[in-house]
Amino acid sequence: MATATLDAKGLNCPLPIMKAKKSIKGLASGDTLEVLSTDPGSVKDFESFCKATGHSLLESEDQGSGNFRFLIEKK
Repeated sequence: MATATLDAKGLNCPLPIMKAKKSIKGLASGDTLEVLSTDPGSVKDFESFCKATGHSLLESEDQGSGNFRFLIEKK
């Protein structure tokens, strides 16, 4: 279970990433952030975000019907 959840459904690039960046700041190292999104571009965005920040993308899931779920571990 994630430490925190960010519902970014209905938001387009770059808002899901910007909101995730803000949310992850409030977490401790090792905590996880679950992000829910409807932006298909967020799949590549969150891969790039994690590479750039050093956080771990533990899960990247297409849940169907245009819904995506990501689980990020703060480093």
